[in-house]
Amino acid sequence: MKKFLYLLLVFVFCIEVAGAQQRPQYTQYVFNNYLLNPAVTGIENYTDVKAGYRSQWTGLNGAPVTSYLTINAPLGSNFLQGDATAFPASGGENPSSRLYTQNYMAAEPHHGIGMTIVTDQTGPITQTNIDATYAYHLGLTDRVNLAVGVSAGVSHISLNTSEITTENPLDPAISNGNNSQWKPDLSIGVWMYSSTYYFGASIQQLLPQNLYFSTNNSYNQSKTVPQYFLTGGTKIFMTDDITLLPSFLIKVIEPTPVTFDINAKFSFRDKFWFGGSYRRNDSFGVLAGVNISSFINIGYSYDITTSGLNTVSNGTHEIVIGLLLNNRYKVTCPQHMF
Repeated sequence: MKKFLYLLLVFVFCIEVAGAQQRPQYTQYVFNNYLLNPAVTGIENYTDVKAGYRSQWTGLNGAPVTSYLTINAPLGSNFLQGDATAFPASGGENPSSRLYTQNYMAAEPHHGIGMTIVTDQTGPITQTNIDATYAYHLGLTDRVNLAVGVSAGVSHISLNTSEITTENPLDPAISNGNNSQWKPDLSIGVWMYSSTYYFGASIQQLLPQNLYFSTNNSYNQSKTVPQYFLTGGTKIFMTDDITLLPSFLIKVIEPTPVTFDINAKFSFRDKFWFGGSYRRNDSFGVLAGVNISSFINIGYSYDITTSGLNTVSNGTHEIVIGLLLNNRYKVTCPQHMF
């Protein structure tokens, strides 16, 4: 009976996470919006590489653990060699300054390409998404750009039955099924941006897929659902050196209630930043980051759980390391992903 109750709890937990969080969630999405929207591909004037690790609800056995690697870069000689947003060889004005925004001009039309690899493990279930991305950026006005993007690839989901103990070794919910599956994956997005604000909308999991491991009709009703994201952010100059950067993220995932994140961070020139976040009915977070050089930057966040899991969770840790390759203008912080 104890084994049955344990199995029931594991499956309820996995079903809850799979239903409401079929894709990983991120506190530091403001540091890498590329994870949520393919239209961000190639937005910066260098090759942007990021590696991230997130341990959610630490202390809870089987809680989600996410790791990822992303890379994207712009294409087009006009953008790379002489567009209006390019910095001189010395580095020029930092993107958080008033002077930079006053002199800002929209980027030349250009393409962007990239790739994302995201692995998310929750209990015995592991999902890995491998996607190639493409975006096209064009100027709406002399100070505003619009980008449209698409992400396409595959999703691999597997069930490690060795981590599950059942009362019946031939439990029909997991036996004689396909415990290692490949599915197609497709996402689209749009992104409008200037020197002082951005708005974006995207849809992930455009192709609904079956999400079960049994051939028994009593256990094969689960499916993936499209996930909708709407985000935006702006710059508010506090002083010549300090900038406030508020942002939001709204997530719509049927049939769960609409949820949202609210973030705000303070940036000191192009050296370091810190801030906080709130996720509805889930957590409060603190964030901090430092731009070590024109080659590397680091961000860290810690979430304090406010949901019913706070009695067993020690919070959530997330760290992101960014590399700025082919950074010919030696910028030390993103020009557009502020």
